[in-house]
Amino acid sequence: MTQHDHDLGLRHDLPRILRTGRRGLLGVVGGVGALAVAGCATDDKPTASKPTSTPTSTPTSTPPTSPPASPPSGPAGTATATATAHPIDPKAGEIPEETQGPFPGNGTNGPDVLTEAGVVRRDIRGSFGRASGVAGGVPVTLRMRIFDLAGTDVTPLAGAAVYVWQCDREGRYSLYNDGARDENYLRGVQEADADGNLEFVTVFPGCYPQRWPHIHFEVYESLAHATRGAAPKLRTSQLAFPAGVSADVYASAGYGASVPNFEAITLDSDSIFRDGYSLQMVTMTGSVADGYVATLNVPV
Repeated sequence: MTQHDHDLGLRHDLPRILRTGRRGLLGVVGGVGALAVAGCATDDKPTASKPTSTPTSTPTSTPPTSPPASPPSGPAGTATATATAHPIDPKAGEIPEETQGPFPGNGTNGPDVLTEAGVVRRDIRGSFGRASGVAGGVPVTLRMRIFDLAGTDVTPLAGAAVYVWQCDREGRYSLYNDGARDENYLRGVQEADADGNLEFVTVFPGCYPQRWPHIHFEVYESLAHATRGAAPKLRTSQLAFPAGVSADVYASAGYGASVPNFEAITLDSDSIFRDGYSLQMVTMTGSVADGYVATLNVPV
């Protein structure tokens, strides 16, 4: 079982500063990611922008509007996401700031995948460049819509870029963990279209000890910012998966190692989501057999 650092004890004061003045402070805190090398879970993190209430119902599972793409045969190019309904009102508030964890691959803690050719891709299941591994698992199409809350109106943030990374079915992070150290799968960047939409094709992540099923992501002002290395970020956060869908996936083939870990964790005990998760909970449609579509609004 892969071991993860969960108690590094590093306080995240700088994300609190970012939340209060991200536009004016971007140039000052360009290196903030280097100071946030903490575990994927931490007991001391910003809570101001998290809602006090959380949803009690699990989204329904219905066939996806478009099935996930087939496994990649090579590096995939960029693609514009089609518009989709997003259930969380972007006026509900900014997506919370969270720790990037110890496996970001953004140059702040070892490898920097963001400056490599091929990282801008829609389908992140396969490795790119000199790596060739493909992550197995239940397919998930992740659709995100980025919104700008800096002004008086809530508007789509056209041209923003998002970098996502996650563990594989076995709970391993590429570039870092044994068995996946020589791979760079489940990492990629996409640029939002004129309506703030972007899309990734990935797999449902495994559940490793002490963490609820999740995906990490960073939001950048532009694709150029995301891929030039050490660029300032608008937000670093994590998204959560519904309990019912997670249980269904972990009962399927290949996810056996996730079962005891998932049984031992709840949203209320997870160190990231226990102070609120309603703005970070994706809405999902689909099934284990057909694959899922997950949607999330990301106001920054």
